[in-house]
Amino acid sequence: MSLTVYAPASMGNVGVGFDLLGGALAPIDGSLLGDRVSISSAETGIHLSLAGHWADKLPQDPKENIVFQCAEFFLDKLNRTDGVKLVLEKNLPVGSGLGSSASSVVAALYALNEYFDRPYEEQALLRLMGDFEGKISGSVHYDNVAPCYLGGMQLMLDAPEKVCDAIPTFDDWYWVVAYPGISLSTAKMRDLLPAQYDKSVAIDFGRYLSAFVHASYRQDPKLAISVLKDVLAEPYRASAIPGYEESRSALSEIGMLTTGISGSGPTLFSITDNLQTAQKAQAWLDQNYVETGKGFSHICKLDTQGTRRED
Repeated sequence: MSLTVYAPASMGNVGVGFDLLGGALAPIDGSLLGDRVSISSAETGIHLSLAGHWADKLPQDPKENIVFQCAEFFLDKLNRTDGVKLVLEKNLPVGSGLGSSASSVVAALYALNEYFDRPYEEQALLRLMGDFEGKISGSVHYDNVAPCYLGGMQLMLDAPEKVCDAIPTFDDWYWVVAYPGISLSTAKMRDLLPAQYDKSVAIDFGRYLSAFVHASYRQDPKLAISVLKDVLAEPYRASAIPGYEESRSALSEIGMLTTGISGSGPTLFSITDNLQTAQKAQAWLDQNYVETGKGFSHICKLDTQGTRRED
C-alpha cells in the first residue's frame, strides 16, 4: 500500500487574530503551494527521501528532518515498529511565514494516520499535530496546523471538545501573498514582541478580533476590512522585514483594501475584491518586494479543502 497527501500553505494570525486565527491558501492558477508526503512500506526502520524545489534547504540527515521525527513520534504513540518509507516533496521555503513546518507536519501525520487505518479521529489528530509542532517552535499554537489540516479560515477555540472551528469567509476576496526570498526565525520574531501590553492595546485586540468574526458571520466585508488590524505584532515586527512598510504604502495606493504580515513574516498578504487590482499588486510586488530567483508571489483564494489524499 502507498498513498500521497497534500497539505496547503497557511497564514497564521491573519493580522487581526494573533495565535487565534489562521487561513489556508490556494493559488488561483493551480500552482502548488504546500508540501506533499508519500508513504509506503519498508522491511524495517524509517526511510526518508527528499524532493521538491526547497529540498536542498532542509537538513540532509534524515533524522534531523521533522517528517522523519513525525514518523518516530507517531509509531511510538501506537507502540508499533513497522518499517515505512517516506518521501517529502518540499514546496514551501522554511521561515517564510507560510506555515512551512506545519505543512510538513500535517502532511506527514495525516499520511501516517491514513496508512495505519485512522487510529486518530479528526480532533485527536489535530491535537497530535499541535503537540508535535509545539516541540519545534517551543509552544503549542494551532493557527497554522489547523487551517492547513482543515482548510478555510479557522478560529482557535482550544475548548475541551474542540480545538478550533471554521468561520465564514468572503468568497470574492483575493489574497495576494508575496515571499521576498529571505527566511526569518519564528522564535526571533516572537522575541521582538513585548512581554506585557497596555490595557488599551489588549482591549483593541479583543475588539478588532471579535468584530472581524462578527463581520464574517454577518458577511459585511466593509466592516471586516476596517477592523482587520494587527495591534499586537505588526508594530514591533514591521521594521524587521526589509521593504514591508514601503510595500504596505504602495499597495494601498494601488487600491488594495488592507495589507498584513503572514505569520511572523517575511511573507506579506494583501486583500482585494478585484482581480485586476490583485494583478497590479502582484506585478508591483514582483518588481519591488520579491527577489528574483529566491522569492515568489501568488494570487490566492482560501483553500477550503485543507489536507487531502492525492493518490
